[in-house]
Amino acid sequence: MKPTIRDVAKMAEVSISTVSRVMNAPDRVVESKRNRVLEAIDTLQYQPNSFARGLIYKKSFTLGLLIPDIENLFFAGVIRGMQDACIKLGYSLMICNTDRDKDRLLSYIDTFHEKQVDGVVFASDILYPEYYEKLVGCRIPFVLVSTHSDEYDIPCVEIDDEMAAYDAVKFLIELGHKELGMIGFNHADSVSGPPRSRGFVRAVKEFGLDHNIQNIAYASHRFEHAYQAAHELFTDHPNLTAIFCVSDEFAMGVISYLKDRNILVPGQVSVVGFDNLRMSSMFVPKLTTVAQPMYELGQRAAEKLHELLTTGMVQISKEKMDHKLIIRESSREK
Repeated sequence: MKPTIRDVAKMAEVSISTVSRVMNAPDRVVESKRNRVLEAIDTLQYQPNSFARGLIYKKSFTLGLLIPDIENLFFAGVIRGMQDACIKLGYSLMICNTDRDKDRLLSYIDTFHEKQVDGVVFASDILYPEYYEKLVGCRIPFVLVSTHSDEYDIPCVEIDDEMAAYDAVKFLIELGHKELGMIGFNHADSVSGPPRSRGFVRAVKEFGLDHNIQNIAYASHRFEHAYQAAHELFTDHPNLTAIFCVSDEFAMGVISYLKDRNILVPGQVSVVGFDNLRMSSMFVPKLTTVAQPMYELGQRAAEKLHELLTTGMVQISKEKMDHKLIIRESSREK
């Protein structure tokens, strides 16, 4: 039979409330009692029941995560980082896939409220006013990951999307490419699409290649959409020798399109992706890509939310994590 908090209290010869304080605020318990309780916990191998803790402290010890596309491998890394952080911090994690559907997302916030989650991480989507108002109205603390809000002062952790895109395009230009294109996210439903487009435009302008500014095709968030966008881009601009893609999945779609047209990568066209998914090093050719610290983004989001929940504030409200260009086989000198 599993030991209970009552068993710990009896063995340590203290009250149940003292055991609770040792587990949650040990500095408030005198050393002699604290040591007896810790010895009893170790002897009995006691593990506190989360439901009981919730009744005592009026917390569920559960965090919610709102993500737009659970099939996107980028989010696998974010989820893993957040899950590992939650385990260390004593939380369970409830994940909801929104498919960027506003009604569904709002209903998930209602669910979080009903389940009494302690806080929510809002991932990689635009924080529309109705989302903000719903979360605030439900009194659910939240932080943002891989997104930010210019309108609301909400803690966030992300990379510098514009700078990351700039670095990728600069790399291609320094390889000698002068005819460049880009496959970007549709701006209407993307938070990272506009800054990555700005990075592309800034790089080509800086190097005097302004004629490339219009060489951008937009797609939704899937491989097949990037494949079609590549068809449109190369139909209009057949002389392109380098393509920057705002995701690795897009880069794979572009390379597949080029392969079907017997265009060699990187022999005739260099392709650079974005994210550094696990698949990027397994694909043929292996992808040159901008690496996002996916695991660390999820980990820091959970830690930042925990900080907000326990102290009422975060020391670093707007946190930028580093990106890195990973050079592999899909790019070469012109």
